Amino acid sequence: MQTDSETSGPFHAGERTAQAYAGVRLAGAPIRDFLPEQHRRFFPLLPFLPVALAGGDGWPAATILTGAPGFVSSPDPHRLHVAAHPDAADPAAALLRPGTAIGALGIDLATRRRNRVNGQVASVDPDGFAVAVAQSFGNCPQYIQGRIVADAARQPGALESLGRLDAEAVRQVVAADTFFVASGSGGRGGHADGVDMSHRGGRPGFVRVAGDALVVPDFHGNRYFNTLGNFLLDPRAALLFVDFESGDLLHVAGMVEVDWRPDAAAGFAGAERVWRLHVVRAWRRRGAVPLRWAFRDYAPTTERTGMWADAALEPGTVGDAVAASVAGDAARGA
Repeated sequence: MQTDSETSGPFHAGERTAQAYAGVRLAGAPIRDFLPEQHRRFFPLLPFLPVALAGGDGWPAATILTGAPGFVSSPDPHRLHVAAHPDAADPAAALLRPGTAIGALGIDLATRRRNRVNGQVASVDPDGFAVAVAQSFGNCPQYIQGRIVADAARQPGALESLGRLDAEAVRQVVAADTFFVASGSGGRGGHADGVDMSHRGGRPGFVRVAGDALVVPDFHGNRYFNTLGNFLLDPRAALLFVDFESGDLLHVAGMVEVDWRPDAAAGFAGAERVWRLHVVRAWRRRGAVPLRWAFRDYAPTTERTGMWADAALEPGTVGDAVAASVAGDAARGA
């Protein structure tokens, strides 16, 4: 999310259009161009930081950076410093340059607290990099599954480029109750004006694989429509799935279309609309994250959402059999 020159408010044209499609009218929001003190105190508590970066071709990329609590700090209200780099095998490593648009999501799964920061990479040094903050705002705790994090030995595998989702990738997608999404608000002339890192959560199987597309229900949120507003300006996106038990990362890039029809999510409890990401490319890295998370509980809002098995939508898709197995395991408490 980044404001355009047509308005002095916090929302760009895509976000305002998305709000209008959804029948929402917001005069403003607590979105600041600096880090308030509570956010400055929050980021140093975190052992990981999901990050979105803008590629030179305009495609957003997503990754997760890690370190001992304190590796993310705020020297002053207008800067965030991250004492980490993507490792050399991470495709995001080549994008980390001064002037690159960046979005970061501070999220604590144990407390369900999250804050977002958008801006530009101000500098890169041997120990990490600094972010010049353009926007900072908090998000509600909805759909964040409770997990307890612990350190693990780092044994990252090689980068596996996937032309399309293989059976293992499909299983990881439909087993997920959480993913992160990188989106951009520009893309004109191959350059992204701003990027954003967001979170999505639901019951296992809430992301459906339909051929070469991922179908995602969109639940009630803060009504800002940051991510969907970005999609209206630039449909390119990157989804990052984390296997919380193994540390494996699956990165899926594609083109998004949002279905705003009132009946688009019929039968899926809690969903107000759906969006589809048509897969263009993907990669996987096993053991890429040196952390492991123990599941604690679903967010109360997550427990009120539905399942694709209950929704009268697009039967017979590629991921149905796997999704049914995952849903059965979840129902049995496996």
